[in-house]
Amino acid sequence: MAPESTGKVLSREEVDRALARLGAEHEAIESSLLALQDHAGCRLLEGAELSGVTRERWERAERLVPLLWSHFDVLTRALHNARQLRARSRYPGEDELRRLTALLDGAQLEITGEPEGGPAESVGWPELLARMNAGYASVLDVVVAADAVWSALPARIDLLSAELRRLSALAHSVGVRPGEHPAGDELREVTDELTTLRAEVIADPLAFWIPDGGSSAPGGGRPDTARYDRAARALDDIRREVDAVIGVRKDAEERLIRLRDVLARADRTLAEARTARGEVLAKIAASEVPAVSGPPSLLHEELATAADYRRRAQWHRLSPLLERLEVRAEEELERARDSLSAVTVPLAVRAQLRGLLDACRARAARGGKAEEPLLVERYDAARRLLWTAPCDLRAAEHAVLRYQEAAAEVLMTRSDS
Repeated sequence: MAPESTGKVLSREEVDRALARLGAEHEAIESSLLALQDHAGCRLLEGAELSGVTRERWERAERLVPLLWSHFDVLTRALHNARQLRARSRYPGEDELRRLTALLDGAQLEITGEPEGGPAESVGWPELLARMNAGYASVLDVVVAADAVWSALPARIDLLSAELRRLSALAHSVGVRPGEHPAGDELREVTDELTTLRAEVIADPLAFWIPDGGSSAPGGGRPDTARYDRAARALDDIRREVDAVIGVRKDAEERLIRLRDVLARADRTLAEARTARGEVLAKIAASEVPAVSGPPSLLHEELATAADYRRRAQWHRLSPLLERLEVRAEEELERARDSLSAVTVPLAVRAQLRGLLDACRARAARGGKAEEPLLVERYDAARRLLWTAPCDLRAAEHAVLRYQEAAAEVLMTRSDS
């Protein structure tokens, strides 16, 4: 930047230093403008059908670019004139130094007003350079941001769309289709979203740009990938659902066989429970025996439906049905076992009493008292109750207890004597 004008005439050394500095700035400006002109983002913006905020900002930037070149031409002519004047003499005189000072340090640069076509005005090198830097930064910010979004998002969207097409074909092959499976509807939604997103990114890239508030450099920020990320996560969820359906297809027959086996065991257990209940009612008197339900017909119907889904390759419907059936079949088997246990309790009690009676008699026999008249009488009474149908469990239990007490008393008497 040239020294500020103070009314002082520059010396020969100051003039040379100012020319060198301004020459370097001029060269840097030219390089920057040429790089901007050749920037890939700039070329894309020039040929794109833009909309929204991008169209608005690019229209302003497009008006600035020729103005920047116009200002650069003014700088070029001023620098050329100053160099020619300096080259006239190795040791310029007072008049030449004053003219050089005016060219290099005064408001001698005639530029077209802004916006383009406005009234002309005279400015100095520092002010013109500041205006050019601000205008260049404004244009570059648009170009860099648009190029960054176009470089990042469309390619990623295309890759995701290709993956989506492969997944859609796979999903269709296993019956995951729109209107038939929730994942099929989600596939269609993600497809529509990616198509819309790509069109919006191409037409209005700056709508997908998040500026970096802490940076003053042109193009500071990053592409906004929030919508893309949501679509990618949704695709991952759909892929897992399709994989689950494929898993069902692979092991569906084995799972159906296991289900049939579980339900058959439940049916057999319920049949045993019904048989046992009849036996209890016939052999045990005055006993409250719980009722036994019939076979799980609804589960058998749903199992037949599951088999039909497998035959017709409707894996998306088979998957949730198999999961429900596996849980309910195990519950049904457990319920059947509980029913069998509940109805056989009286028979178990009778068997326990029979075992207790025989154990007491064996103990009395070891003590040589089994044939005592009292013990024989009470044993016969208890045995008649336990081995007679229908068995009165309460009376039998009382009889066994009386025999146990009598045996203990007889054995105790023998021990004392």
